[in-house]
Amino acid sequence: MSEEARSLEGKIAGASRGEPPPLAPFGLVLHHDGRWSHEGQPILNRKLREKFDRSVVYLRPEAKYVVQLGYFRGQIEIEEAGFFVRSMELESGQIVLSDGSRENLRPETLRPSSIDGALLCQVKDDLAADGLPARFSHSSQADLLAAVEAEGSEVFLVLAGGRRALPPALVPGCMGDD
Repeated sequence: MSEEARSLEGKIAGASRGEPPPLAPFGLVLHHDGRWSHEGQPILNRKLREKFDRSVVYLRPEAKYVVQLGYFRGQIEIEEAGFFVRSMELESGQIVLSDGSRENLRPETLRPSSIDGALLCQVKDDLAADGLPARFSHSSQADLLAAVEAEGSEVFLVLAGGRRALPPALVPGCMGDD
């Protein structure tokens, strides 16, 4: 039996035991604005993009992002963030992420993107020491900015019935001082 045949046989045996195949990149890219592409070609199928959004997983031991669909998992390239804030619930202070999970927003982690100024925050603290970046969608960012109040020279975010100071890096943008 050839080495290639033994390797393939090993992969099949591992999959039949419920083990994921070895991790390898396969040309899938999650762009900074939430678009997906495969080997340079945009993925246009909405349902497939949504499935990929829900299937992004960060593997802590490998420090890599993957798309995991059943037993298949493939390493993906991330331009800026592996997760996206799809909605903002100001009353509870929670954000809903692209993978379907919910978390409390930590306003102190808000910062502008170095690519285009969109808002980012840190999420999933259990997976990385400082958390992982999540990028706000246009609508969730608009909801968040609608909850910003200025009082004198101070700028606050009204969230979950309280007022939280915004990080200094965001204050000029919120005050219209760009």
